Amino acid sequence: MGRSRTIRLKIIGLLLVPLASMVVLWGVITAVTAGESLELRQYQTLWTNLRHPAYKLGNELQRERLASVQLLGAGVSADRSALIEQRSRSDRAKEEFKKSSGKSRDTSEAIRKQVDAVYTQLDRLDAVRGEIDTGLSDRLRTVEGYNTILDALFDLHRRVGYIDDLPIYEQSRIVIDLGYAKELLTREQALGLGTTTVAERRLFTRLVGNRRFLIDHSLGQLDPTLRETQVSIITSPVYQRMRLMEDQIVAGGSPRGWLDTTESLAKSFQEAQMRASMILQERSEPVADAGLTRALLLAGTCFALILVSIAFSLRMGNRLSKELANLRGAALEVAQERLPEVVAKLRKGETVDVPELSVASTTVEIDDVGQAFSTVQQTAVEAAVGQAQLRDGVGHVFRNLARRSQALLHRQRIQLEGMQHRATDPDDLDDLFRLDHLATRMRRHAEGLIILSGATPGRGWSKPVPMLDVARGAAAEVEDYQRVIVDPMPAQRLAGPVVGDVIHLVAELIENATVYSPPHTSVIVRGEVAARGFAFHVEDRGLGMSDEQLAEYNERLASPPEFDLADSERLGLFVVSRLAARHDIRVMLRDSPYGGTTAIVLIPAEHVTDPPDEPEEPTAAPARPIRVVQGE
Repeated sequence: MGRSRTIRLKIIGLLLVPLASMVVLWGVITAVTAGESLELRQYQTLWTNLRHPAYKLGNELQRERLASVQLLGAGVSADRSALIEQRSRSDRAKEEFKKSSGKSRDTSEAIRKQVDAVYTQLDRLDAVRGEIDTGLSDRLRTVEGYNTILDALFDLHRRVGYIDDLPIYEQSRIVIDLGYAKELLTREQALGLGTTTVAERRLFTRLVGNRRFLIDHSLGQLDPTLRETQVSIITSPVYQRMRLMEDQIVAGGSPRGWLDTTESLAKSFQEAQMRASMILQERSEPVADAGLTRALLLAGTCFALILVSIAFSLRMGNRLSKELANLRGAALEVAQERLPEVVAKLRKGETVDVPELSVASTTVEIDDVGQAFSTVQQTAVEAAVGQAQLRDGVGHVFRNLARRSQALLHRQRIQLEGMQHRATDPDDLDDLFRLDHLATRMRRHAEGLIILSGATPGRGWSKPVPMLDVARGAAAEVEDYQRVIVDPMPAQRLAGPVVGDVIHLVAELIENATVYSPPHTSVIVRGEVAARGFAFHVEDRGLGMSDEQLAEYNERLASPPEFDLADSERLGLFVVSRLAARHDIRVMLRDSPYGGTTAIVLIPAEHVTDPPDEPEEPTAAPARPIRVVQGE
């Protein structure tokens, strides 16, 4: 159970829930609104750290791809200096990209994954170059190797180009598509140099179709400002001449001027793309400023409302907490002072006056709770009266039944004793002994009823009795007395007034040991002098008990609980605890070395006397057979 809190804290906690919700809602609205503005502002940062370096790297890789294809077409005797110089520029662009992208790589998980994908593809660049240098790669394989790297860069453009402003995002996406169309054009440029193979023309044809589709599809969605530059390119004579050249290459020809024409168009497309990107970047700044202004205005209004709500809630909470504190004080007074006094008087049999509970409050519900407490108080008093009467009635029933049983058993024992004296047949005498033993057990059960009722059994001795005789008497009162072995004991004696209760107590423990141990095992009863009195040991050879059971039973034996009529299976344990508490006797259970349970009964020294200096006449043998182990 959690730690208790005061009424004031509970009310404040209750009020904090809606207030906290309002604060969270305010924070979410502010964060979302400001986040949109910050994301628009971040668009410029991502352009600087990711997209612009990626465009530069892509341009250099496109030139390196073209230079590699030119080298492969020229043969072994070609001059490699141009390719080497271009590779150096590509490497510098690659290092610049890695340095810049590291600043914004962790902007989001999606961007981080896409940047890592670009890094992975860039790591393959040396392998592509190695295949070219060793002659293991043809023109088509070389183009496709560079294409994979450039595809990763454009995937990064698409990921970084996402922005939470639909018009800007739509235009940015179209500009990126046009940039990819320029990439497709440079792929055509590399494949269309010189004589082409069937496989190269097949790929060339697909590139032409994809590029034309991208341009036609994108131009229709661009806004007029961005479209004007693109339209001027595709309506130029150079672009028209390039389209005718594409058709010639698809047909298997090798048109003259292909490289110069495509290079000029690629440069024009690149410049148009950069201008469009800068325009979109400039558009995001005023939108971001307007969003931030709205966020600040909304946040300020919500914050003012929250302050008003907090002040009002705290005022109402303080008033309600004071009324609840008054109700709590009145309830505690009833529970801790008035009701205990009423119950104590009821146990003494005195008449009681039920106090009324009155709490001044301006809240209807608190008034109702006060009235409910008064009703509960009245019901509790009535229940206490009924329980006291029931407990007294049950006690009277137990005592009456037990006394009647004791009287009948006493008369029965007298008759049995006379019949034993007159009997001459050994079989008849044995049956009479069994009946006498049964009557003894019945007497112990009758005494148990008297103990449960809270009275004393009344059985006692006027003189001290040897501890050995006490143990024998206890063993004689159990059903399986043949299994009980009473070891020799010191000659200490037990005070007469407590003999009957100690015999009953030890008999309950012995009977419990015989019931919860196998029939073929013995129950050992030993006695020894202790520093603070005399101790009986009742040990069985059964299955024993768990540590939890031992702890529970020892707790019950040390602190006798109130008798529960429903707990009839533990009457013996209740009787033992009552008898032990009556004479300040300690009873404890522990594990036996033989696997069973040992019950230790420590009788205080005030009930134990030393043996007389002069030997007395030997005690008569018990009326029923008890196995006794003699000392050596």
